[in-house]
Amino acid sequence: MRAWLVVVAFIAALAGFAAPAGAQDAGIPVGSKAPVVSVHDLDGKPVDLAQYLGRKPVLLEFWATWCERCEELLPRVKTAYQEFGKQVEFLGVNVTINQTPERVRRYLAEHQPPYRTLYDDQGSTIRAYGVPTTSYVVVVDAGGKVAYTGVGGTQDIAGVLRRVVAH
Repeated sequence: MRAWLVVVAFIAALAGFAAPAGAQDAGIPVGSKAPVVSVHDLDGKPVDLAQYLGRKPVLLEFWATWCERCEELLPRVKTAYQEFGKQVEFLGVNVTINQTPERVRRYLAEHQPPYRTLYDDQGSTIRAYGVPTTSYVVVVDAGGKVAYTGVGGTQDIAGVLRRVVAH
């Protein structure tokens, strides 16, 4: 009986490593058309995603000031921005859970992420993109289709953008 439990535990552990790091099954499906929605900026002004989508690739990161995985991901986002900042639009969508515009502004001043910050106080992008958690990244290709989704602090953002920009 004990040997059987060890085998089951081993198989379960292997199953946990079967998916590629950073990939996930929740959220908007890869290959679908990216939703065009309106979201606010930190000043409460509406920003229509249509001004970005379908023109050049777009990286959307759904984040919060309290998200440890988002902070872990930030150096990777900054590195990707250095390489692709002229070819890809970088947008950071603050999910506004336990957030205020002032708290977000303080975080931005301290950490200086390379993206334009949007403040989703109405939840419009969160619903449209099926955001399962913070540190969720959606990359949309120049044609407006979702090319990548992932979650966590170890996503290979530059590698993803390299593939998207090459197409």
